[in-house]
Amino acid sequence: MTEQTISKLLDLSGKVAIVTGAAGLLGAAMSRALAEAGATVAVTSRDMERAATFAATLPGRGHVGFSLAQDDSMAIPALVDTVVERLGRVDVLVNNAYGGTAPSIDTASAEDFNQAYHTGVTAYFLLAREVARHLRSRGASGSIINIASMYGVVASYPQAYTGFDINSPPNYHALKGGLVHLTRHLAIYWAPDRVRVNAISPGPFPSPHVRENQPEFVAKLIERTPMKRMGEPEELKGLVVLLASDASSYITGQNILVDGGWTAW
Repeated sequence: MTEQTISKLLDLSGKVAIVTGAAGLLGAAMSRALAEAGATVAVTSRDMERAATFAATLPGRGHVGFSLAQDDSMAIPALVDTVVERLGRVDVLVNNAYGGTAPSIDTASAEDFNQAYHTGVTAYFLLAREVARHLRSRGASGSIINIASMYGVVASYPQAYTGFDINSPPNYHALKGGLVHLTRHLAIYWAPDRVRVNAISPGPFPSPHVRENQPEFVAKLIERTPMKRMGEPEELKGLVVLLASDASSYITGQNILVDGGWTAW
């Protein structure tokens, strides 16, 4: 392998990346990072207009918005085919979209689990497999990045949620744990094809709405975080570019936590 400079290794120019749930809190930061590194980004949202509007805000040219409902399994192969038709190829997939409910342990139903698992594991697998098939058909290397959670690795602290109109849903914990292991499984099977599969597990990254309306809850999370602050979406940018790029060409099957030290306790 010819030695390359770090700027060349991190350069995504000429690559096409699909980011699902791209207009959301974390998806927007990761999409912007990939575009800033030179990639053409195919952004998806359940709302086509939202996807197109967001795509137009990204730096660079050629970014396109697509509509995708994670609960529509039949739409997934069509999405990959359409992206290839419009943009010529796919090199990177960031599986980020999620559409599950947020029940408590006492109220969670079978349907809550079915919906969460389908949108957060099944759809991720189907998209990853379509992208892997496309990469194999080209004889090309590529990167699949699944967005999991620290709650796929550790349990939450019940005391942090007591007394607040917010909970830590059991279906969310279950699916994120499954996604972390699915990542390892796919990585092993697709490694000979040079298709790398890794997961990013964010820690406490509360939305602006939660920060503004639940400050006491956020303070409880800060107490549990060694760095004594919440994560900012921009703090995922470097890692997503690293995993999408040739700078991580020997990294696969890993789950990287971005949690301010939470899981180091």
